Amino acid sequence: MDLRLHPLSDLVALIRGRSLAARELVATSLARIEELEPRLNAWAALDGDRALAEAAAIDERLAAGEELGPLAGIPIGVKDLEAAAGFTTAYGSALHVSDAPAEADSPLVARLRAAGCIVVGKTTTPEFGFQGDTTSPAFGPTRNPWGTDRSPGGSSGGSAVAIASGMVPLATGSDGGGSIRLPSSLCGLSGIKTSQGRVPNGGATPPGSGLFTVKGPMARRIADVVYALDVCVGPDPTDVFSLPPPHSPWGSVMADRGVPSRVIWAPAPGFEVDAEIAGVCAAAVEALAAVGTEVIEVDRVFTDEPLADWFTMWTVYCERRQGSLRDGPEWERIDPGLRSQMDHAHANVDTVAFAKAIDSAHTHNLDLVKLFDRAPILLCPTVAGQTAVVGHQGTVNGVETPFWAPFTGPYNLTRNPAGTVPVGFTADGMPVGLQVIGPQHADVAVLRTIAVLEDVVGVDALAPLA
Repeated sequence: MDLRLHPLSDLVALIRGRSLAARELVATSLARIEELEPRLNAWAALDGDRALAEAAAIDERLAAGEELGPLAGIPIGVKDLEAAAGFTTAYGSALHVSDAPAEADSPLVARLRAAGCIVVGKTTTPEFGFQGDTTSPAFGPTRNPWGTDRSPGGSSGGSAVAIASGMVPLATGSDGGGSIRLPSSLCGLSGIKTSQGRVPNGGATPPGSGLFTVKGPMARRIADVVYALDVCVGPDPTDVFSLPPPHSPWGSVMADRGVPSRVIWAPAPGFEVDAEIAGVCAAAVEALAAVGTEVIEVDRVFTDEPLADWFTMWTVYCERRQGSLRDGPEWERIDPGLRSQMDHAHANVDTVAFAKAIDSAHTHNLDLVKLFDRAPILLCPTVAGQTAVVGHQGTVNGVETPFWAPFTGPYNLTRNPAGTVPVGFTADGMPVGLQVIGPQHADVAVLRTIAVLEDVVGVDALAPLA
């Protein structure tokens, strides 16, 4: 069984109908991990024996006629920035690999487990999720199943790789500046950063990237993401920013979708886009226009580029997390790139600058409000550059640049729902994503547009593990 060929709803139906045992499904997942993990390095920790035992317990409960949750028997990976009971949360950090296992799940993991999911392990992340590539001092580089010399993006790179390679059909991710959208785009998945607060961040500790943090499920296609989101969204008393539940389950409203009447299309909003990436994204927008959508093209989205404001806040969150180690013996064990970001905040950002960066979310959002008065959806490339070789930055028209992915962070700052959908491939076979952004709290509009683009563009190839 190739887990990539079966929607979550079908897998659950097979298990509920007892034509597929949960233990068999988990065994399939573990066999795929054993086969591919040496080449891809997507896992920070695994516990196959525990997963098989939990699956067997689900089979026994089904045989006894018990009613189980909507994700009963589904094997999942949990990104190694959040807690899953029985597993160490290492954060990709050499300083934490020997920490004691978590005693409780994060709210997201708890909801997925309550729905019947079985955690097979923790997926890799860069140290504290600080960058858009998944390599860390603790676990080394994770590799893209579309080309094992290439980066999977980050910071939810391990989860994206595990899904794209068929190791698990579902995993958790988090997104403070693109960390669900970037690896989804680079690994050929549809994904979404929901509005902040849709999936609660609560628990014993504040979220690592503060006001930016969004957690949620990741899967190959948006129908599976929605299927899982319906058990994840809703308030939690430990998250002061969590939102009320939707009026209706999102799965129930996804079928009622049509081609959007109008979209805003920003081919290169504020940064140069690689010519090949630009061409693939433009062709997808043209395909949408061909089925009746009015496309309104704009040169810019924001009056003033918001990336610097996002970076100001981001580096302060990094500094507040580990800056206290600066003068101690553990400082040199932290990833040099993360140390650089903390040093930037330490030297350059005072309290007034941080407050002004928070205030900027208001003014940048006003720019978006004006755009959304013209059309209900904004489209732009998810990334500007070609997929990086492992250990390097992506390239724009042949030049390696740190600005290979400047289009995701602004929507963490403004808190808009934003997703990505695969719309084609570069000449060397790497996936290309188109970013879909909606107005405040218009998560359903974004999800529906991603689903329409999946239908219209029709990109559904499987990673070759070349």
